[in-house]
Amino acid sequence: MTFAFTKMNGAGNDFVLADNRDGRWRFEAGQVARLCHRQRGIGADGLILLVPCTSGRADWAWEFFNSDGSRAEMCGNGARCFARFVQRLTGVRDRLTFETAAGVITATFQGERVTVNLTDPRDLRLHQSLEAAGARLTVHSLDTGVPHAVVFVPEAEAVPVQNWGAALRHHPHFAPRGTNVNFVQVLGPGRIRVRTYERGVESETLACGTGVTAAALLAARLHDFAPPVEVRVQGGDILAVDFVRTGDQFTAVRLTGPADFVFEGCLEL
Repeated sequence: MTFAFTKMNGAGNDFVLADNRDGRWRFEAGQVARLCHRQRGIGADGLILLVPCTSGRADWAWEFFNSDGSRAEMCGNGARCFARFVQRLTGVRDRLTFETAAGVITATFQGERVTVNLTDPRDLRLHQSLEAAGARLTVHSLDTGVPHAVVFVPEAEAVPVQNWGAALRHHPHFAPRGTNVNFVQVLGPGRIRVRTYERGVESETLACGTGVTAAALLAARLHDFAPPVEVRVQGGDILAVDFVRTGDQFTAVRLTGPADFVFEGCLEL
């Protein structure tokens, strides 16, 4: 069968997207991994399928797969790309909603930039002292739809992201789910830089929307930043995280950034 797909990226975090409203595609983990393989497949950080929303809670729904074939509850950059993909496919203009495993997401459009709401974060934990790859690190954690660990560092460029990220991602402290890992440099009031090691990709990616959000919220909590927080990711793009903060509680969390079409194609499966 011919698999028609669209390749997109959100701040360098790239995805394969396809219309599966008729339910013709049922992918196993190994098939997803082959599609996302950068030498033997299309190449992507994840696969996103548009499916009908059967709960009646939203306009649409998605199935989201990491590049290793595992399923993820949420992805901020993927959500923006998915929203523009649905917008182009259906002709919706200003606003749409879709259901994820983390809850219902609302997307609004400003040209090529998209704003998505995220579910209220939970499980805030501060100042955890953990050993990772021979280093003793102060780790903060927050679930922004998926679990994230955040480490503030003096210089993001100098961080051994692959070593420290892999060690924290599989650390017993975060078992059994594991965690994504973000290394954050404060650039100035309300401005940070983030590098992310992504669970399911098992490597550093150019951006991670839920990681950007976790980093921004923790920067607000620990450095008293007012919203919105400006975030520069490894791919060079700038994202913005808006929110309402009451003590340790965050609500009305929104992520704004680019969502770009790269190319379309067909693959025989």
